[in-house]
Amino acid sequence: MTLAVCMALFGAQRVLAHGNVTPQPVDTTGLPDVGKDWLEKNPYRGTKYQDLATKIGASGFNQNCARCHGIEAESGGLAPDLRYLDKGADGDAWFINRIRHGYTQNGVTKMPHFEGILSQEAMWAIRTYLDSRYQGDSK
Repeated sequence: MTLAVCMALFGAQRVLAHGNVTPQPVDTTGLPDVGKDWLEKNPYRGTKYQDLATKIGASGFNQNCARCHGIEAESGGLAPDLRYLDKGADGDAWFINRIRHGYTQNGVTKMPHFEGILSQEAMWAIRTYLDSRYQGDSK
């Protein structure tokens, strides 16, 4: 599909917001170190670090995720709309597994892995930001 056709069908902003990602570092200054063992639950939710994690996560999301998942996590349809992730521990487990290991379908990488690229603190900050964008079950 040509760019012109995509722009006509989906609007220029949606199409141009997607594409390959060159991972960008996320500065997590101010967030506590969460250790080497991978957590299954967001360590920043409901703590005094939640607001800072949300701010850091917004920046990290825009640098590393928005190209596919859309500006402010509002997907244009090419990747899941992350505003609808389950809240709490169920959503945390899915999120951390997917961001760490990525996703491949029929031999095609649909999402790259970020383990070894982004710190665990950066990943949980992005999750905290996504919690702030939550839209519930009313898709």
